Amino acid sequence: MDNSQNASYQAGQVKGQTQEKASNMMDKASNTAQSAKESCQEAGQQVKAKAQGAADAVKDAVGAKK
Repeated sequence: MDNSQNASYQAGQVKGQTQEKASNMMDKASNTAQSAKESCQEAGQQVKAKAQGAADAVKDAVGAKK
């Protein structure tokens, strides 16, 4: 293999490794975003449940709950 073939081969290797690293980084970013979304949804459900509990407590206190 002459120098130009070797350089071309090396460039191809580097390109492939770079693409793989970029793909892995995108996967990690996607997973992080999904995890954040799920955390926000869970927090929202907890807030909703607490608000409903507070509303029920007020209804009980004023005798409006049937």
